Amino acid sequence: MLATGPNGAGKTNLLEALHVATQGFSPRTRNDRQLIRFGSEAARVAVNGRRGHAALEAVVKLEAGAGKHASLNGAPLRAVEQLRGELTTLVFTPDRLGVVKGAPAARRAYFDRALGRLSPARAQLPADYGAAVAQRNASLRRVAVGASTREAIAPWTQQLADLGSQLVAARREALALIGPAFVEHAAAFGLDAAELRYDGEPPTVEQLEQRLSRDLERGLTGAGPHLDDVLVLAAGRDLRSFGSQGEQRLAVLALLLAEADLVTARRGASPLLLLDDVLSELDPARRRTLAACVAGCGQALLTATDPAMLPADPDQLVEVRAGTAR
Repeated sequence: MLATGPNGAGKTNLLEALHVATQGFSPRTRNDRQLIRFGSEAARVAVNGRRGHAALEAVVKLEAGAGKHASLNGAPLRAVEQLRGELTTLVFTPDRLGVVKGAPAARRAYFDRALGRLSPARAQLPADYGAAVAQRNASLRRVAVGASTREAIAPWTQQLADLGSQLVAARREALALIGPAFVEHAAAFGLDAAELRYDGEPPTVEQLEQRLSRDLERGLTGAGPHLDDVLVLAAGRDLRSFGSQGEQRLAVLALLLAEADLVTARRGASPLLLLDDVLSELDPARRRTLAACVAGCGQALLTATDPAMLPADPDQLVEVRAGTAR
């Protein structure tokens, strides 16, 4: 599906609504109040479709000051996050370039989300590790002000080392899964010798205890996978520092398509692809490459200001004008 219209017509809003309805959150903001129309106190997004031979309906309701509620096929969900376990949506927006050009935290967050999609049983691992880091940091600060003793830190050090080692292993496994497909898609876009490399080692109790004095001074845990990075390389160059914006864009697209391939293979159903303003910065050859990839990836929605930007006939063309789609 291709959604076209002038800038500011509402194309990105359409894409955002699909993401909210299938994932329970916006790719643009974590402030749900921004998703409700000005002057209104509530919003509702519903999508209908099919998964295999079964009908499917997902509904997300937002109410100012009352949080979000979701249902799937009429059955209320305990939390909107459950949608992510049932439906997979992958999104590209211009700010997704931060996955490559941004700080390490952006890449950690991206690959941790990918880990959850590829291995749902370990989806909670990054949050559990983050909670252990927060507890250890709180314990460090209590010791620093004389409200506790160093012995109180030891249990959190052990838990952090255990969970941190699991998280590093899980991230490396996710990279090993994504890596080959990423290399293939990157090469198709002309990004040669692409590579994903994990930059970090599993934390150990010994390592954490050796730097305990420094951690006490800072009130922060200074080692562990919460500080690691994933290097996105091409021809040996770190694209964060030595890649053009065009190369960074191609790397993000290659990552997205690689994950789509894996999700399809592991879950038996293709994810929904949402590609916002992805064509405008690609040359004609790479537009054709992307169009061919998307055609084989299941259902996708692309946005563009001009239908001619897509070098193929879309299965459905949607015109967006002044917030109305037809």
